[in-house]
Amino acid sequence: MKRRSIAVSVLSTLALSLTCLSANAQPKEKISIMLNWYLYSEHAPFFLGKEKGYFEAEGIDLDIQEGRGSGPTIQAVAAKSVPFGYADVSTMIKVASKGAPVKTIGVALQKSPMSVMGLSEKNIKKPEDIKGKTVAMTPGDSMSQIWPLFLKKTGLKEGDYKVVSGDGQTKLNAVINGQADLLLGYLMDQNIKIQDATKKPVTVIPFADYGINMVVSGIIAHKDMLKDKPDLVKKFMRAATRSFEDATKNPEAAVDAMLKANAKAGQRESLIIGLKLTTPLYHTAETEKLRPFRVSPKDMNESFAMLLEYGGLEKSAGKVEDYYTNEFLP
Repeated sequence: MKRRSIAVSVLSTLALSLTCLSANAQPKEKISIMLNWYLYSEHAPFFLGKEKGYFEAEGIDLDIQEGRGSGPTIQAVAAKSVPFGYADVSTMIKVASKGAPVKTIGVALQKSPMSVMGLSEKNIKKPEDIKGKTVAMTPGDSMSQIWPLFLKKTGLKEGDYKVVSGDGQTKLNAVINGQADLLLGYLMDQNIKIQDATKKPVTVIPFADYGINMVVSGIIAHKDMLKDKPDLVKKFMRAATRSFEDATKNPEAAVDAMLKANAKAGQRESLIIGLKLTTPLYHTAETEKLRPFRVSPKDMNESFAMLLEYGGLEKSAGKVEDYYTNEFLP
């Protein structure tokens, strides 16, 4: 009897081991997310989640691809070239309103980082100081489209300043080289790059300080995926939510994970500062007690209203509920 018990025990242990090995051997699904831009601090949570195995635990082999702007990323998702994108929500709404079959499934940045910024030595501390100065901006991007609202809210007019136009790097170079006094940028990105390049302090004037708060970056997916693979979408968002929560608690680890994946992502200390400036943007007063990505209807409605009035969104765009959902969030 004793021998039989031992044999049964050995066989049970062997069967359990084989089951575990079989589970671990299950192929992970290769899933890509295309970011909104070249790597910077805002993207670090995805690398932390990948390194910690949060995506792998959901059966996902995550591939993180750099982007070249929100527009191209949204187009890639709409064309099903990638299953997920990380892009500007306002831009996505405008593209979707023209027929692109995409939807936001989680809003990461719920407070706007949009700002006008320049070297502190220029002594530009408030909007009226912008008069007579030169501002570098990228025509057609999300910030330049909201800029008229900033002017209206602060009493400025287009003739009060000069404009230098160019892409993201051109804007940076213009301020760094003294061709422009200010640029339109994100408070956790361009200001740090200017400071790194010049070794001089930068003054930031956030749009949000003047009542202009719009949701910004979010995760988007094709509507077919939401319909055909809802479980995969839920798994992806569950892993992403854990990743962003951990990045809030340990930004250093998130940056280290990104630099381990790509050493050219930036300077470690600057990236850590950038991420620490980013994480407070994950929530508004409406969502401060909720997990990341769960945006409030109130915040979405306010952003939608601003887009309709100032952001070039057509009145025929429909309802804000057509463009986002919280149903796939944990």
